[in-house]
Amino acid sequence: MSKKEDILSKYRKNVKQKFDMPRLDDIKGIKYPDTLKQFISMTETVGGKVRELKPNEDINEVIRDLYPDAKEIASNLPEITIATRNPDTIGSPQALNGTDVGVVKGVFGVAENACVWIPQTMMEKAVCFISENLVILLDKKEVVDNMHEAYKRISFNDYGYGSFISGPSKTADIAQVLVMGAQAARSATVILI
Repeated sequence: MSKKEDILSKYRKNVKQKFDMPRLDDIKGIKYPDTLKQFISMTETVGGKVRELKPNEDINEVIRDLYPDAKEIASNLPEITIATRNPDTIGSPQALNGTDVGVVKGVFGVAENACVWIPQTMMEKAVCFISENLVILLDKKEVVDNMHEAYKRISFNDYGYGSFISGPSKTADIAQVLVMGAQAARSATVILI
């Protein structure tokens, strides 16, 4: 018996009362009167930005206006014509180093915590994490109230990977000083389409 199994068996012998696992299908989660408004508010609370695309507005011009100094823009989305790097055609994830703006598409957003589900739709998923700034395109009709609803909607494609992303990367672990971009993007903007 391994050390781990030995420890677990000792715990199991000393359990006095057992309880059934709760039924998760009974849990409904929080509901908001205006789901989209809550999503926008939470996105700003976690340090992200939200921009609604107006009718007849060019997404490429919006991204250029948001990040006028960006030289390297990575995306495999056909509508992003200003992309200078395509994560489907580069040789390695390291080739994305130095990306100023990564543009990806989210499938749905979650109002309670501003998360956006982003399945891997590009060969190199590093674009989601190595870009200095991340732009997430999201259909504003695809926002759910809570994570209970979100988990029911998760699906994977051939890559078998996806991630919830909420706002820019940040940490205050060292000396309680807030550092933006510690593990991923320094800024995150959700463009509602």
